[in-house]
Amino acid sequence: MEYIILGFLLMILMLLYFKVADRFNIIDKPNQRSSHTEITLRGGGIIFWFSALIYFIQHIQNNYFFFVGITLVSLVSFWDDIQSLSNKIRISIHFLSITLIFFDLGVFNSALLLGIILAYIVAIGLINAYNFMDGINGITGLYTLVVMGSLLYVNKNIQLFTDAGFIKYAMIASLIFLFFNYRKKAKCFAGDVGSIAIAFWIIYLVSKLVLATNSIIWLLFLAVYGADSCCTILHRLYLKQNIFEAHRLHLYQVLSNEYKIQHRLVALYYALAQIMVSVLVIFLYHKVHEIVIFVIIIIPLVLIYTLKFYLLRKNNLKLN
Repeated sequence: MEYIILGFLLMILMLLYFKVADRFNIIDKPNQRSSHTEITLRGGGIIFWFSALIYFIQHIQNNYFFFVGITLVSLVSFWDDIQSLSNKIRISIHFLSITLIFFDLGVFNSALLLGIILAYIVAIGLINAYNFMDGINGITGLYTLVVMGSLLYVNKNIQLFTDAGFIKYAMIASLIFLFFNYRKKAKCFAGDVGSIAIAFWIIYLVSKLVLATNSIIWLLFLAVYGADSCCTILHRLYLKQNIFEAHRLHLYQVLSNEYKIQHRLVALYYALAQIMVSVLVIFLYHKVHEIVIFVIIIIPLVLIYTLKFYLLRKNNLKLN
């Protein structure tokens, strides 16, 4: 009953936000990076912050640092959705917010300096990767459901590391968001406030799991997004492009824009790919060495990503 009530409450909050967004013209205009062509309400991903708020009110004694962190990243991201901010401000807030959850999780007491530095790089990198990958209808909501579902399974069957309700609140927020976003013509987009807030939530949970099991294998629950983002950055560096400028070189963008595959199908492909990766990670956990698991998963993902170059070349030949 708790989760049904939560769903209804989040639905009401989302509808109220639509009125606010419409009143103050909080919209997403297509640009060079966009895979959509119509003006749409932006910032629907604020539903994730609302869900975190409702959970925090009920568990205020245990989630103070997390909630302050997700509020900071949500606030600066929402501001960026309305009026562009400099990268320095955004990264500074991300750094501060990650510091809060690292302090909460005891990272500074349990890791060496090099490990802490790497943890910051990975965390901030994943936040931005999650944001970069939010570009077509359904991709953020579906991918989040897969990641959170994987974490929920591990929490129940392999290693208890958090309150299951904490994961379920994020999943219900994803379902409500998908109701409005997983359509041929989306009612709203997540915006930075959505993609970055849910990425922050996921990083907090994955960090807790990594510390509880003393294993980094769970980072592979984000392997599909990670492989696409890293390979795209390397590709753009090779092309001598500014990696902070808008672009359409992610594999999902090529599939959606160049080959006109329906957005919802491409989003589903990414979710299914991550499901297969997560199942493999869970199955191989404690059976083979972590390095072997990384190799088994990352190499095929990189090879699949290289399909993009064939598709781009084939499309250019057609145009010529």
